[in-house]
Amino acid sequence: MNIKIVGAGLGGLSVACLLAIKGHKVTILEKNRRPGGKINEIRADGFRFDTGPSLLTMPFILESLFEYCDVDINDYLDIKPVDPICRYFYPDSTQFDCFQDTSLNVAQIQEFAANDVDAYKKFIAYSGKLYERIKEAFLFNPLYDLSDLGSLNLTDFFRIDAFDTVAESIDKRFQSEKLRQFFKRFTTYNGSSPFQAPATLNVIPHVELALGGYYIDGGMYALVEALTRLADELGVEISCDTEIREITTHNGSTSGLTDASGNRIQADLVVSNADAYETYLHLVAQSSISNRKQNRISNLEPSCSGFVLLLGTDRTYENLLHHNIFFSEDYEREFKQIFDHKVMPDDPTIYIANSSQTNPAHAPEGCSNLFVLVNAPYLSDQYDWETKQESSKNLIIEKLENNGLNDLGDHIIFSKCITPKDFHQRYRSNRGSIYGTSSNSRFAAFMRPRNKSRSVDGLYLVGGSAHPGGGIPLVTLSAFHAAELIERFEG
Repeated sequence: MNIKIVGAGLGGLSVACLLAIKGHKVTILEKNRRPGGKINEIRADGFRFDTGPSLLTMPFILESLFEYCDVDINDYLDIKPVDPICRYFYPDSTQFDCFQDTSLNVAQIQEFAANDVDAYKKFIAYSGKLYERIKEAFLFNPLYDLSDLGSLNLTDFFRIDAFDTVAESIDKRFQSEKLRQFFKRFTTYNGSSPFQAPATLNVIPHVELALGGYYIDGGMYALVEALTRLADELGVEISCDTEIREITTHNGSTSGLTDASGNRIQADLVVSNADAYETYLHLVAQSSISNRKQNRISNLEPSCSGFVLLLGTDRTYENLLHHNIFFSEDYEREFKQIFDHKVMPDDPTIYIANSSQTNPAHAPEGCSNLFVLVNAPYLSDQYDWETKQESSKNLIIEKLENNGLNDLGDHIIFSKCITPKDFHQRYRSNRGSIYGTSSNSRFAAFMRPRNKSRSVDGLYLVGGSAHPGGGIPLVTLSAFHAAELIERFEG
């Protein structure tokens, strides 16, 4: 079968390999000059930065992908555990190094939240039970038709804590504001607010704390290079600098593609790794999509976006680990500003990945490569990045200087900003969002666009905006789901 894939992000590369190993003729068409999508890198002045995900979880899903393609992942990637997983800095100077080993965490919690030690242990167990209840029914399941619901245990369905928000659930369990803030932050992994998203997302701490955090030696872009190599070995053709203008249809089915130059490209079926919002509202002919479907897609709330600073410094910072979080004073205010007011928070929580601590070659000797990320609102008329980018940058640098990164501004010898506007222009993501749609309603996390279109026959979707969600593990699962549905419906 002649299959065309729109986009060479993680989802597109993964599904290409899964389809090629089955003997299909697969071509990926990528608008940018190289593969990767949001998993990308920048090299400049002796510094190397990942510009997308910086932490890998659930590596067994990637292992399954390579195994399915009859190769050993260890011949392509060197995946290493990160421990401590992350260092947390609180506004009152409390520091918490989070390990995979619960006993090491408990010893620290005994110092700053002694009354919540038992609550911490119970929460870890509760998060693990959530994972067991949802993994087969929701994560590892395409959830497309009735045959997929056979594994859905109705008893478990009503025990996934979907009726409280993340914040409500956590506040009931902990007295310590520090632990409340710690556990609420995991909701940002899929670009949502802990004050609106369902407590089902309390599964995420289990994924990181119990299953562990990992790093790919050489940088996360090594994953893209590995999948590109594997795709090439399987006969996949990757055509970069090829922007698709339209997914063409005939009698309700895909018939091919039209590129930005007007060239017609034939295909038996199409897999879109573009944002689902972009796919349905801008790529597919609107005559093929019902008004009801268009309205529903238009009204999906995007996830938050991000404001990124890539900072090369001429010194190192001994207080930084590979992964670091600097918390804000008022977490609820921060998320209200992001999602309700759609402006940059005036006291943002700041994440720093300092990969040169793990890979010294990522910065010149005695220097650091700091990937700095803060959650930002998706694009709207409420915040003008053209005029406010510099003030946002200065705010972040000043906060970091006040939290132990002394004289940071004086030691920056390379810098680059990436704004929500950049995410939109480069990846055509819905209003510059990073994680597709938000999960800021009770069942939104389980109602993402399916991996097979119900509107257009022969159209399949992969990536963070489709089921089951954003992040490396779930995007890879979206590829498995799409490949399974292609085999099911196309033969």
